[in-house]
Amino acid sequence: MLIIDDSPTVVAVLRKTLLSAGYETREALDAEKGLALIAEEPPDLVFLDIILPGMNGFNALRTIRRLPASQHIPVIMISGNEHATEQFYANRIGADDFMKKPFSRHEIFARIEALLDAQLIPRRSGGAPGGAATDVPLAPF
Repeated sequence: MLIIDDSPTVVAVLRKTLLSAGYETREALDAEKGLALIAEEPPDLVFLDIILPGMNGFNALRTIRRLPASQHIPVIMISGNEHATEQFYANRIGADDFMKKPFSRHEIFARIEALLDAQLIPRRSGGAPGGAATDVPLAPF
């Protein structure tokens, strides 16, 4: 799992929660480093904050969806900013799900389970660029 968030606290909470369930994590505090980590070794899933220094989460998501090596990776956008949440609804540019901060341990795992099967294979059918998962309905926003 790749966590891209500029808040060390959010990164630490996600890391601890994911590690407790046996997931490996990598972290980036900005989109540019996150994209570099994706290029090095594509993760099974990305948690991507919307409000980041430099490139924002929306532009990072567009980049992820344009690259053949990463366009199939499930992406969960995260934000605590109400305006960013509204912007997410308006843009719908290929995120698979959305979590509003603060989030619970249960919510993290429910969203992972909706996007990945037991072998960590994305549940997307065909992995069309910019498309949302089609096998599993998205959780209500």
